[in-house]
Amino acid sequence: MTINKHVTAAALVAAILLPSGARADYPERTVDLVIPYAAGGGIDLLLRALGEGLSTHFKQSFVVSNRTGAGGALGVAYVARATPDGHTLLFVPALAYSVLPHMQANVGYATNSFAPVCQTFENQMALIVRPGSPLKTVRDVVEAARAKAGGIHFAATAVGTITHLAGAALADAAKVPLNHVPFRGDGELMGQLIGGHVDFATTTLASAAAAGPSVRVLGIFADARNPSLPDAPTVKEQGYDVAPTSFGGLFAPAGVPADVLTRLNAGCRFAVQQTVYTDLAKRLHQGNNYYADAATFAKRLDADVADKKTLLVRLGLVK
Repeated sequence: MTINKHVTAAALVAAILLPSGARADYPERTVDLVIPYAAGGGIDLLLRALGEGLSTHFKQSFVVSNRTGAGGALGVAYVARATPDGHTLLFVPALAYSVLPHMQANVGYATNSFAPVCQTFENQMALIVRPGSPLKTVRDVVEAARAKAGGIHFAATAVGTITHLAGAALADAAKVPLNHVPFRGDGELMGQLIGGHVDFATTTLASAAAAGPSVRVLGIFADARNPSLPDAPTVKEQGYDVAPTSFGGLFAPAGVPADVLTRLNAGCRFAVQQTVYTDLAKRLHQGNNYYADAATFAKRLDADVADKKTLLVRLGLVK
């Protein structure tokens, strides 16, 4: 009986000391890792590798859940409405945080709907042409657009996606007409580029690298050269200060207890150091700074929100 009293007292003290909603044994059950895109893409693969590391670290299951729709907004909004106990998390590019709320009315969430946990990926964009293209540099692209009445055409994914914004930002910086031809995915886009139906394309560096000799990379939208393709110059090196990057990672619903966020950050740091993750990151041509802790991630997100709003207004995509 004495032992039971002591156990009860200890439990009461622990409950008092823990922040509201926190649990000493987090996670208490399977954690749902929500990604608002279909399975099989690059960030989906990264999330599955991250989930494996988190499961090992916490000795609890972290299961990937693909919740698609509305350009990603449905899955993001689902997590925004979830109970803030750390058992439902979101894995998404900054685009969903910094662009979608501006581009879509009644998107169902806002930037303050989430607590950033950790950044775990950085997908750089690339400007590519077909092998037989006369365009050899980014400056060639700009001069071709300047010389042709009405400009030239580039392939990218939908309006407002990071691949579209890369091409649109280049057009804005160079003050030339580059006409966007939208496609649903990289497979369709690559076919149109290789077939000569567009002059160039902007896509992820991973997709460009996967296409192999079917395309040529003229420039990478980044502040520094990618270590996996050291001979590919940046667009900045070629005279155009344009470097939109699709970075992102793990988010929790706003209101998750601080100690749970601390534990998740430690788990995240462990997971990205595991071979299954580092090897995949190399294969997907991640940039040099694909991991960041919660504070650094939050600061970068705040800057991205401001930068993207300015860009969207300048491009006439929002008021």
